[in-house]
Amino acid sequence: MPDVSNADMAVAPTGADDGSTRARAGADEPEVTVQDILEAIMAAEESSDPDRELAGVAGLPVPESYRGVVVRAEEARMFDGMATRDKDPRKALHVQEVPTPELGPGEALVAVMASAINYNTVWTSIFEPLPTFKFLQRYGRISELTRRHDLPYHVVGSDAAGVVLRTGPGVTRWAAGDEVVAHCLSVELEDAAGHDDTMLDPQQRIWGFETNFGGLAELAVVKANQLMPRPRHLSWEEAASPGLVNSTAYRQLVSHHGANMKQGDVVLIWGASGGLGGYATQMALNGGAIPVCVVSSPEKAELCRRMGAELVIDRAAEGFRFWKDEETQDPDEWKRFGERIRELTGGEDPDIVFEHPGRETFGASVYVARRGGTIVTCASTSGYQHQYDNRYLWMHLKRIVGSHFANYHEAWQANRLVALGKVHPTVSRTYPLEQTGQAAYEVHRNAHQGKVGVRCLAPADGLGVRDGELRARHEDAINRFRGH
Repeated sequence: MPDVSNADMAVAPTGADDGSTRARAGADEPEVTVQDILEAIMAAEESSDPDRELAGVAGLPVPESYRGVVVRAEEARMFDGMATRDKDPRKALHVQEVPTPELGPGEALVAVMASAINYNTVWTSIFEPLPTFKFLQRYGRISELTRRHDLPYHVVGSDAAGVVLRTGPGVTRWAAGDEVVAHCLSVELEDAAGHDDTMLDPQQRIWGFETNFGGLAELAVVKANQLMPRPRHLSWEEAASPGLVNSTAYRQLVSHHGANMKQGDVVLIWGASGGLGGYATQMALNGGAIPVCVVSSPEKAELCRRMGAELVIDRAAEGFRFWKDEETQDPDEWKRFGERIRELTGGEDPDIVFEHPGRETFGASVYVARRGGTIVTCASTSGYQHQYDNRYLWMHLKRIVGSHFANYHEAWQANRLVALGKVHPTVSRTYPLEQTGQAAYEVHRNAHQGKVGVRCLAPADGLGVRDGELRARHEDAINRFRGH
């Protein structure tokens, strides 16, 4: 398959009027470009007082446009008739100049130094399970303000680390110059249902997937309650990478809304060295649980051991195949898998199964969980249609818990663990914004470890570290995925 990452990701003009009022410099203000903003942020790198230096961005006008990674509505059927594996994100993701939208109440405009690839960007780029323009149209019907999101292009991306440039009316917690990371929960909070757990709000959406103006761009529009302090011992690309997956793993595994993990729990973690599983493994270890890490290569097994996990199953090397063919699962393989887990744990079955592959593994997950155990599930990256033998669920009193991203409190707590140096980023490699298509392609083909980062405004890796002392204490852990 030809590598089209560079040719296809060339900057293209938008050519479309989005019909919104754009944030632009006033008549008496000089024109400013994104490059001017970058230079102001980069001045903090050499300053003895970077916070004071960054406060200066408050005086810069907002550019009329910026570069973002987009999919285009006119191309939404480009992969029709193709198998999922053969759909190429590099052909659908484009770097394009887009107009800067005006901020609404409770919003912030962020200069994005770095972002990362999540599987929802892969789904967006291959237009599965449906084109995300359906999401944007639905969101656009709520109000005049949300109508800005319903455009013929979709700026994607659900992670970001950067600097606040502007805040909209009503924002008091954040100000221009603040260094932040953004989590991806976009919520309206006008319905009572969202005030016990914001993930239950009827208008809950994933930013950059079900909304526009996402984080794979030079600028991004977020709600102020998406913002969190940037871990100061990390570089921009490292700080950007945990957001979605770290918060997802926290709710799925630790929160009372998920599996409510406790000390001593045996936790089976699929894809334990991956973007999501890498954080679940760290949280299990930090929380006094016993992770059983399932991976698919010796290299991934070694990464788990470097994180401190002792019980590792290389499912490829041990030949586990849970499906005889496309239609028939193999219960004998479930049994063999369960026996292997007990060999490692001294005869114990998993209290919790951390599920995210979906169709390929779900039958085995239900089978191997202990009596009264919990299978907590999200993502379904190998397929949404799950099949399992219900006898092993109902007769053994097991529970299946659905888990989707995290509320603000859960995301904040997950980010706090990173800021304290208790959980570490899993960045394996990074790409410049122009090669986002290649980055998404590698995630689509599972040709990566941990998280794949994207430098948006940051000109190089390693910039933005403010707390060198804390970093020095954790340097090896921070870098253990690099180069894999």
